[in-house]
Amino acid sequence: MPHGYVAGETAENIAIGVHLLFAALITICGALQLMPQVRRLAPKLHRMTGPFYIAAAVLMSSTGLFMVWYRGAVGDLPQHIAISLNGLLILLAAGMALWHAVNRRINRHRPWALRLFLAVSGVWFFRISLMFWIVANQSSAGFDPGSFTGPALTALAFGCYVLVPWSILELYLRAKRSPRAAVKFAMAAGLSVVTLLTLAGVSAATMLMWLPRV
Repeated sequence: MPHGYVAGETAENIAIGVHLLFAALITICGALQLMPQVRRLAPKLHRMTGPFYIAAAVLMSSTGLFMVWYRGAVGDLPQHIAISLNGLLILLAAGMALWHAVNRRINRHRPWALRLFLAVSGVWFFRISLMFWIVANQSSAGFDPGSFTGPALTALAFGCYVLVPWSILELYLRAKRSPRAAVKFAMAAGLSVVTLLTLAGVSAATMLMWLPRV
């Protein structure tokens, strides 16, 4: 965030403040939405937090797009395009999840709700993937830290914001519908690997980005 608080730019500062505030709230609500125990034991809570989550996602993506194209952001044009596609996917998934929920099509609502959760988590995926990449290579391989540009960052941006999370989810949804036990086992094994990679990325981000600033 090269332009955080800037004195005199009231509207822009409010946009950033709203974006960061809802980022914290949406993390809590997203976790609650995914817990089957909450949906089963407290369906009213699920129905109450769901619209808030969708509204927060729309607000965050809108302010995020404003920040990238009006306020300025680090990186180059390909990265800006990737995160903008992420913002558009959030708006699409939010609209579809809400539409199916209102019309009581729960079986169609759930996949779009999962897509929404993954799209909202795109920025987080990028951060932990970047830190994992740096630790794995023991350097900023494939990009220039000064300008924050390079092929590695372009690949990470499109992978984390657009391609990888939704692709894994689609494979999961197909495996879930498959009658073959081998397909389900393979998907479970793949998710276990992805979980371990995510844990490694979270650990790297914690050590390099978050703990030093606490």
